[in-house]
Amino acid sequence: MTQPGDAQVHYRTIDIDGVSVFYREAGPKNAPTLLLLHGFPSSSRMFNPLFQRLANRYHLIAPDYPGFGNSAAPPPTQFDYTFDHLAQVVDAFTVKLGLSHYVMFMQTMAARSASGWRLRTRSVSMR
Repeated sequence: MTQPGDAQVHYRTIDIDGVSVFYREAGPKNAPTLLLLHGFPSSSRMFNPLFQRLANRYHLIAPDYPGFGNSAAPPPTQFDYTFDHLAQVVDAFTVKLGLSHYVMFMQTMAARSASGWRLRTRSVSMR
């Protein structure tokens, strides 16, 4: 088992509806999953301290929203940068990764009130 501070973080990308979404992942896949959603404007990098502290007990996944961090940034004429659409992208992300049970950790009021809450209510009604 890893000790706090020595977590091995994996950097990955996944295609979601034609957009390359970057994410960080660490911890045992059979542990409870924490989905870490960054605030605006920020990226999944903000969660590095949590990765170091929690990866020995939890499966951590932190995506960058499209247009943020290391995810692709399609022009606004090709991508709808609304909270509803970002919630759809994150929902598709969780489905594609096979995340059926997870705890959401959201940063900032914008994330909590916008994409994170939409994702939560969408997931509850759809699954």
